Amino acid sequence: MTDTKTVEASPRPEIAELDRSDLLYALDMGWKDFRKAPGIGLVFSGVYVLGGLLLMFISGGFVMQTLILALGFPIIAPFAAVGLYETSRRIEENRPLDLYQIFGVVWREKDRQIPWVGAIIVFYFLFYSFLAHMLFALFMGLSVMTNISSSLDVFLTPNGLTMIAVELLVGGVLAFVLFGLTVFSLPLLVDKEIDFMTAMLLSFEAVRENIGVMLLWALIIAVYIILAMLPAFLGLFVALPVLGHATWHLYRRALIHPE
Repeated sequence: MTDTKTVEASPRPEIAELDRSDLLYALDMGWKDFRKAPGIGLVFSGVYVLGGLLLMFISGGFVMQTLILALGFPIIAPFAAVGLYETSRRIEENRPLDLYQIFGVVWREKDRQIPWVGAIIVFYFLFYSFLAHMLFALFMGLSVMTNISSSLDVFLTPNGLTMIAVELLVGGVLAFVLFGLTVFSLPLLVDKEIDFMTAMLLSFEAVRENIGVMLLWALIIAVYIILAMLPAFLGLFVALPVLGHATWHLYRRALIHPE
């Protein structure tokens, strides 16, 4: 007979009330963690940056090929985030920052809940892609076909400008919903034994109860990423690990676990 080991689920954490000082604290701690382990941060940010650059070169500008390649990114990205969260946890607990052991934690996540979150992100991406194409067809379906690589005039028409506004609004809402579902669920899944649906719902509830602060946090992340992308994506090597570490510390303040 084979012995089976049951893992006891972690009790439900309480949701704390956040303010702007918590965001400043998280960013400060994110910088400190990155400075304590810059090599580890660069390794995991390299997954994003080099992966993105490789995707651009391989695709050669073909939209469908880019789409197919991009589908693998939401699966890989959560695992890279796990490495940053685990690094911050080890710094917090004064444990050795052994890259081999951190990779071991990341590897073991494949048998836990993180892959389910990656799968949901993929389906979310596919849904948004379908919706974006539907909106394009709705507004521009009767327009004369134009090569947008040589002329953008079609987008400067009333229909084109309306489509852009609707696409931005819908995309922004969907992006924030996904942000709400994942911002705290990923570090929670690394930290505690909990199923991915409960973690995602808890994350969304925490964002909903701190909507003003979390909208500001989402804006900060967007600004950091955009500015970091300007010098040939090189700024992402620093911005991504800093934001990853900062997210761990914000999670620690947002969800209070019973002793």
